[in-house]
Amino acid sequence: MTQQEYDTVDVVLVGAGIMSATLAVLLKELDPNLKLEVVELMDSGAIESSNPWNNAGTGHAGLCELNYTPPAADGSIDIQKAVSINSMFEESKQFWAYLVKQGFFGTPKSFISQVPHLSFVQGEEGIAFLKTRFAALTQYHGFAAMEYTEDRAVMEQWMPLMMPGRPADEPIAATRILAGTDVNFGTLTHHLLSHLTSKPDARVECSQKVVDLTRCDQGWHVRIKDMKNGGHRTLTSRFVFLGAGGAALPLLQMSGIPEGKGYGGFPVSGQWLRCDNPDIVKQHQAKVYSQAAVGSPPMSVPHLDTRVVDGSTSLLFGPYAGFSTKFLRHGSVLDLPLSIRPGNIGPMLAVARDNMDLTRYLIGEVLQSDEQRMKALRRFYPEAKASDWRLEMAGQRVQIIKKDPNKGGILQFGTELVSSQDGSIAALLGASPGASVTVSIMLDLLQRCFPEQMLSTQWINKLKEIFPALAKELQADPALYQQVQSHSDQALHLSVEDSVSAELA
Repeated sequence: MTQQEYDTVDVVLVGAGIMSATLAVLLKELDPNLKLEVVELMDSGAIESSNPWNNAGTGHAGLCELNYTPPAADGSIDIQKAVSINSMFEESKQFWAYLVKQGFFGTPKSFISQVPHLSFVQGEEGIAFLKTRFAALTQYHGFAAMEYTEDRAVMEQWMPLMMPGRPADEPIAATRILAGTDVNFGTLTHHLLSHLTSKPDARVECSQKVVDLTRCDQGWHVRIKDMKNGGHRTLTSRFVFLGAGGAALPLLQMSGIPEGKGYGGFPVSGQWLRCDNPDIVKQHQAKVYSQAAVGSPPMSVPHLDTRVVDGSTSLLFGPYAGFSTKFLRHGSVLDLPLSIRPGNIGPMLAVARDNMDLTRYLIGEVLQSDEQRMKALRRFYPEAKASDWRLEMAGQRVQIIKKDPNKGGILQFGTELVSSQDGSIAALLGASPGASVTVSIMLDLLQRCFPEQMLSTQWINKLKEIFPALAKELQADPALYQQVQSHSDQALHLSVEDSVSAELA
């Protein structure tokens, strides 16, 4: 097709990461006649946060992340966020299983692997919290398979790398679910984009920068600059999705929609310690999450992760946070100052005033020495040697700052979908657990921005084919949950039995 035929499209998606790729494929499955284009600033997709080395790769399902189950003032545990994320991850698995069964993705082992998820705590207070959490979570069918132990011999089986050299009198405890996963969101994104471009009237254009968004009678004019030759072009689209990671905020501001006013961004950089030594890697086949230090933000929850990338297994420990004014890892130091507007400066100043602990934490992280980073690692892996680990940059995250009637502004951890009243444009802001629950977020977007189509027989039938059960149904029906999970796991070649066999071997 010629360029001229793409001057007018139905959908423009900005950013070629997991978010846009998921939405684009969903839309083409629901309506094969849609004409759409993905516009990416970098020279290929999945360069930023979807890149496997820029994120922890955890299939976030609420199985091990202790910050998803915060203790209340009375010591009780609120499990609702963990339950919600767990069911949303099962929605994601259904979508991936559908595509695998259609023959689009080849082997699912290329992007998803079975890796047990563990929670690990130290000290009597940590043990009391974990025990209460375990009792609360196992009342829900999605966590019924969780195991709890304070037995060091059992923990030596669960996490053999972490036990030698640990003080014999140290109070410790752990929980485990074998059915956890490691997800290579980079490979998954490339699979989605490859499948997308095999369809008619769908294309992915890289090295393209959106320089202007203007409303028009047909929807939006999207002005695009070719970063290689400097040329410009304009697409006219009925719907625009801003799924460009940290760059979504400036694009949302560029749109000028009232729903985007008042939002700001707080960029946080990250680093990991990485180990590729096979003798060490083979001793730790798990993702182990612990508690953040007192006064530290949720993003600082330490974890020692098995990562499976392109068939090779490594270990990552972190994250070590830092501060940068860039909104993307490959962005500009001017990103933050250029994002300040009259409408968001109040909330941003309020957040700065109310989050001095976070500021001190980030300064401390930036000033950490190599030995201090190793000290943090040795809380998990007492016998860790610095020579086996190297420091690597992770992805850039932009946490959400928004207006608050009481405080003036709040810093929000998580993701948020912002859409115009007429549903013609939407932006996804924020970070974790974004990638793992992308499918659920995109289903929410479809309800907001394509309400009429979502009521059509065509879309209803296709969605039922892709998703035998949605998140709320999975939460309410234990038998249905088990049936759907088993079906997805079979299609994705995920087997708890294989994990048990490997452990016994």
